[in-house]
Amino acid sequence: MFSRLRRSVVRMCSGARGIFSLAVIDCWIVVAVVSRFWTPQPLYGTDGYHAWSAPSPDHWLGRDGTGADMLSWLMAGSWTDLVIVVLTIVLAALIGIALIAAMVSRARGVSGVVTVAVDALISIPTVLIALVLAVPFGASIAVVIVACGVGYGLNLARIARPEAVLIARSDFVESAVSCGASQVYILIRHILPNLMSTMLVQLSLSAGTVVLAESGLTYLGIGVPSGVPSWGRSLATSVRFIAIHPMTVVWPGLVVTLVVVALNMFGDLLRDRWDTGATHDEEDES
Repeated sequence: MFSRLRRSVVRMCSGARGIFSLAVIDCWIVVAVVSRFWTPQPLYGTDGYHAWSAPSPDHWLGRDGTGADMLSWLMAGSWTDLVIVVLTIVLAALIGIALIAAMVSRARGVSGVVTVAVDALISIPTVLIALVLAVPFGASIAVVIVACGVGYGLNLARIARPEAVLIARSDFVESAVSCGASQVYILIRHILPNLMSTMLVQLSLSAGTVVLAESGLTYLGIGVPSGVPSWGRSLATSVRFIAIHPMTVVWPGLVVTLVVVALNMFGDLLRDRWDTGATHDEEDES
């Protein structure tokens, strides 16, 4: 499985779309790590006398409404968004795996109840989950991670369920059951490895949606709190003045657009390559 993933990534690098998506994602990660140690200007260095100032040699992208450097905030925000995306995908994967294990359980009562519950809960929008969490806990990064993680975990379970059921009813799984293998062993040894391609593709496609969800939830006031740098926070604080200072919205909007397009393109390419991976592997072996 990992060798197929490596070959898929190598093949993606040979095309223009693959080069673009991987270049943007690599740049995002590098900037996020660098921002933890260095930014062009002090992150919280505000100057009310120079608020909304135009780009200059010292402030390449200008200043925002508090006089803070836009480039520094976007760099620091890249780390926040990267953490949100990674933790959300991890949480979604854990929730999805737990639900898949329950839906393919040999206890029909458990699998039936969980399947019906997933079908019912999948209709609840992520915004509503975030609103419910924000009432007792307030706006925070954790609200974004939990709301998106739950929503994408349910979606992952719903998409992977048909394939998981087919695998659970396959001959090699029945043989393992007849030999006394436990459900945990069957899940780890047989079901999850055969679902890995579907899960990786779905999670990679969900990563781009997480960035958009963070921006949207922060704009609604239930996402990243004020004072914490993020791309959504930069958009939320500048969009009210878009008619007067449009460039303060263009920069974070451009960054979000590039990253979302790159993540979605990477997911599409990974899906296309993985779907044809078996054919390519057979050709390579021949």
